[in-house]
Amino acid sequence: MSATGRTARVFLLSPANCGGVRAGMVASPTAQFALAHQLRAADGAQLGDVFSFVSGLYFRGKLAYARRFAAPPDPLDPVSAGGVLVITPNAGLRASDSPVTLETFRLFAATSIDATNSSYRRPLERGARALLDAVGPDCDVVLLGSIASGKYVEVLQPIFRDRLVFPPAFVGRGDMSRGGLMLRCVTAGLELEYAPVAGAVRHGTRPPRLEPLRRVSRE
Repeated sequence: MSATGRTARVFLLSPANCGGVRAGMVASPTAQFALAHQLRAADGAQLGDVFSFVSGLYFRGKLAYARRFAAPPDPLDPVSAGGVLVITPNAGLRASDSPVTLETFRLFAATSIDATNSSYRRPLERGARALLDAVGPDCDVVLLGSIASGKYVEVLQPIFRDRLVFPPAFVGRGDMSRGGLMLRCVTAGLELEYAPVAGAVRHGTRPPRLEPLRRVSRE
């Protein structure tokens, strides 16, 4: 049980692609927009901001959703980071407001997110075990990321076991659809249902397209 009386719940957000076009934009030494300047500065930029820019709608939806519905057992515990943690390519689990410098971001881009890559797997295992010790065995750990491949599940499930859950509504959806779905949930204040990853159907037919968001009249 969380401090708010709700079922204790923390979220793990899958990482953004740090080697794509938008990653190149923010890491460019000639980029002049604010986030790029922050990334090049000594203090860096916030991890959540950088991944939201790189990934766009999908990560932005995950971050907004996790911040809206997180209910960690102890909101002040630094390990559980308020219930919102990001999977990184080579630094395990990090709070969404952790600072990221350009050098760190380039190391992210150079690391393969693959369960057989020890540079990715070992820090994530350490972070997951520390999180389990911090939140205890009765806290749900919600993976906001793909369960279709083993790059997250193979590392996390042996540690969290049946407490590792995911939204079945993700199955069959593309990244943009998942991001849009989560933003709609945030706006409506409605949390998705979760199911254990263990034994779940990892692939499914594509669900109907989401209806366009209604514009709010400003009159």
